[in-house]
Amino acid sequence: MEQLLEEAGQHLAGRTGGPTHRMLLKDRDNPRRYLALIEFESYDEAMRNSDAPETSRMAEQLGALCLGERVYTNCDLLDARDPK
Repeated sequence: MEQLLEEAGQHLAGRTGGPTHRMLLKDRDNPRRYLALIEFESYDEAMRNSDAPETSRMAEQLGALCLGERVYTNCDLLDARDPK
């Protein structure tokens, strides 16, 4: 998963409308569970990215590594700040 996300990041580098931030998390309580958090400038940018053929290919490749069903969630950022 890390390699696929890294390759996708390199491919999308510098492209307008692409992800602005990416995190890959591993569940400490269930080491077979991962969460990929992909951040975009806006919901519209995220949806344009979702419609791109290269995004579909990457999702298929990631899905092949998954044992269960993939779950997608769209979230709105309500607050983000650096701790003081």
